[in-house]
Formats: sequence, structure tokens, C-alpha cells
Amino acid sequence: MLSRVAENIYWLARYIERAEDTARLLSVNSHLLLDLPRPTKLGWSEIIAITGNDELFDELYDSRDEANVLSFMCGDVRYSGSILSSLAAARENLRTTREIIPREIWEEINQLYLNVKEQVEAGITPRRRDAFLSRVIRSCQTVNGLVEGMLSYTQARTFLMLGRQLERADMTTRIIDVRSANLLPRSPDDLTPFENLQWMSVLKSLSGFQMYRQHVRLRIRGPDVLQFLLQDRRFPRAVACSLERLAIALKSLPMHEAALEEVETCRTHIANAEIIRMAAEPDLLHEFVDEIQIDFDELHEAIRKTYFDQQDEAGQSQTQASGQSQSQSQSR
Repeated sequence: MLSRVAENIYWLARYIERAEDTARLLSVNSHLLLDLPRPTKLGWSEIIAITGNDELFDELYDSRDEANVLSFMCGDVRYSGSILSSLAAARENLRTTREIIPREIWEEINQLYLNVKEQVEAGITPRRRDAFLSRVIRSCQTVNGLVEGMLSYTQARTFLMLGRQLERADMTTRIIDVRSANLLPRSPDDLTPFENLQWMSVLKSLSGFQMYRQHVRLRIRGPDVLQFLLQDRRFPRAVACSLERLAIALKSLPMHEAALEEVETCRTHIANAEIIRMAAEPDLLHEFVDEIQIDFDELHEAIRKTYFDQQDEAGQSQTQASGQSQSQSQSR
């Protein structure tokens, strides 16, 4: 497969996963705030922190209220990680690889992009917000379902898997990092009245609430949630599971040694994480997540250098602009 085509497919998967995770995060956050009393510290500012684009947001908006955050995250084309920007980038990457990807996948992504663009231009009011976010989530899941049922087990499917799993692991760690800063108690006696409700929102933002109850069979507690989302190998959105699937996909490709070594480094750090200690000391958790983010950046670089950083016939690099990944893969 041409490096240009492989890279487009890789980024197609990352952008679809990014759009879905962003919509899910916004939806769960809005529902959580309805359940919490007004004096609580949680709000919309943490959503911006998850993206790692605080400086860009503060340049474009004067306050981190609900309307501005939703505008930035849903439809601001100046932010490359917004839902609209992600879908536009996914659509463009797919447009250049339509001879490889089934037509039904192109139609679903194209229709979703057009619908989102239309709704953003019309304005996403509080009354229409839930329907808008649900539409994005369902359509992204439909795309993944079409991939599972229609795309042959070729290298195209492998690069889709690489992009999806890396993006998924990246978002999971970001959500854990920012939410945990507000959720983990500073001392055993410093338990907030709504701690369980907030941890439930973390699980729901990652579609993990029901599976957590099935696998863990304990009441919702911070350390148990952290262990589930970081180390569980059965839940698809857990970091350990994503990395395991990524490793399996890499092994089917040639010249996978360097990238696979980076995956194993990530897996070792996750497996050796001191969950109980980090749950008691939020600063340690933040440092740990920062280290994992650096691991993900190095893994992406290994994939890029091995499979994408090639020259075309004219001698021009086919590597896409670094701005594609800055919204999610930059270290904080």
C-alpha cells in the first residue's frame, strides 16, 4: 500500500474516533451538571483542559461558559479538534481513498459531515444539543459497524485499527487526568457527597458504566474505576485493551519492530501503574498520565516514520501537516 494512502486511512480512523469521543464527552458533561447542585466546582472549563488547547480557546473566547465551550468543541473550524473540523478532515482523507473504502462508509461520513455543518450554521441551542450530539455518536458508531462488516482484512483495515485504537487510548487518558483532579479525595476524610455520581459520569463518557458493573461488581469508587479504565483487557475503551488490539494489528504489518517496541513500552507502564497510590495522590496520577501521553506521541512517531514518512515519485514527502495531530496528541 502507498504510504500516502495508508496515512490517510490512519487519520480517517483517528478523526472519526475523535468526533465520537468529543460528542460523548459533551453529552455526559451536560447531563452531569444537571444532577449536581449549583455550588459545585465542576463546569465546562474542564472540557477545554481535556483537549490540551487552553491557550487557543482563551485567544478566541473571553470566558469558559457553556455557550463558548460548545461553540469551540462542536463547530469552530479554527480548532482542528472540534467535531466539525474532525469530520471535515475525516471526509477529506476518505475522499482521496474512495477506491479502497466501501462506498457505504463514504456516504455515511459525508452525510454526517453535511448534517453537522448545517446544524452548526443554524446554531446548536440547548434544546437541540442532545439530539445533535446523539446523532454524531450514532453515526460514528455506524461507520465503525460498516468497517467491521464490509471492509476486508487487508492492510487498509489494519491502518484503520491503528488509528482508532491510538486515538481511543489517548482520549481515555485525557478524560481520566482532568476528571480525576476534581474527583480523587486529598485525604480519606475528604470525600465529596457527589463523588460516586461524578465517577459514574467518567464511566459513561467512555461507555463503560454497564461493563464496569458487570466486571468489577463493586460500588463505584475512584481506585476501582481507574484500574478498570487503565488496566482492564476486556473493555474495548480501556487503555490496556486498546494497546493490545493495536499490537495485534501491528504484528500483521512488515517492519513493525520499532512501533511494536513503543507499544510494549506503553503496555508495561500501564500494567505497572500503582493505582492505589495514584488514587490517594492526584498529583502522581497527573504525572503518570503525562508520561503515558509522551509514550503515545512516541508511538505515533514510530508509526509515522515507519509507514508514512516516505517519498512519492516526485520526491515530496507525503506526511500530512503536523497540525492534524496537535489537538489531541500534544503533550501538556
